Amino acid sequence: MTSVLSLSSVLLALKLCSGEWCYKSQFSCNDTCKGPDHWHMIFPKCGGQSQSPINIVTRKVRHDSKLNGFIFEGHEDCVNITVDNHGHSAHFTLPSSVRLRGGGLLTTYKAVQFHLHWGEEKEPGSEHSVDGERYPMELHIVHIKEKYSSLQEAESDTTGVAALAFFFEVTAQPNKHFERVIEALGKVRYHGNTSAILGFRLADILLPASTLSYYRYTGSMTTPGCDQIVVWTVFHQTLPISQKQLALVTGQLLFRTEKPMTGIFRPLQNLNSRIVYTSVKSDSVCVLPGLFTLFLCLFYALRQQRCFG
Repeated sequence: MTSVLSLSSVLLALKLCSGEWCYKSQFSCNDTCKGPDHWHMIFPKCGGQSQSPINIVTRKVRHDSKLNGFIFEGHEDCVNITVDNHGHSAHFTLPSSVRLRGGGLLTTYKAVQFHLHWGEEKEPGSEHSVDGERYPMELHIVHIKEKYSSLQEAESDTTGVAALAFFFEVTAQPNKHFERVIEALGKVRYHGNTSAILGFRLADILLPASTLSYYRYTGSMTTPGCDQIVVWTVFHQTLPISQKQLALVTGQLLFRTEKPMTGIFRPLQNLNSRIVYTSVKSDSVCVLPGLFTLFLCLFYALRQQRCFG
């Protein structure tokens, strides 16, 4: 009986020591949570071959003619949304009337929520990067196929989720439309806090769909369980935010441990055998023949100089 109790105690201790998942910035001597490098130990899918985020190498992307323009539905509507501090990020819940189609997607997707990823103080905080460059902040809008009733139900489908990623870039002028988002974040400082934004229009903080060009690849959720079910769209165009606004975003929230919520991004993952596509047709093929012709002209000019020198 004693041995059984001892074994139970050991198992309980191991469970307590394993803790929960967290970002690298959360780790401390008083917190036994598992950082990104160890997520796969408690969430095996985090060690998969199609993980996100990734670094997009522009010279290796391929143009896909099927990546046409997006059609945003419900983005112009004034809706009431809620924001919740989940202890590791803040989620803004969106109504299912906000929808997404086109853009090479095979069906219509409905919105679930949007959230932000940011760094520490003035350090970059985007999850994805382009040619090694990371941005101050990144916005993710998460959608599921319209036939599913929840994100959990969509997890059984390898293309069940469509995520839109927008980078932020610091500008001299503030983004007045983003003020309402910043204000709402200030009302959910602690884990478990909830607030609302009345009469919110998603179109106010996004660029018009007709102007958007983008990268496309298949990947995963960037938080555990890291399910590889996401069709990712990473937009070329950035969204503006002032340095003061960025400081407000990154300085208002607290983790569940009441430590400042900073550095909430997952490190880059290997691309492995995946291909990143782009909606923009490269003009490099048109440029190269001209360069080649110029080289030949220079070659023959030099040759002529030698012949008559």
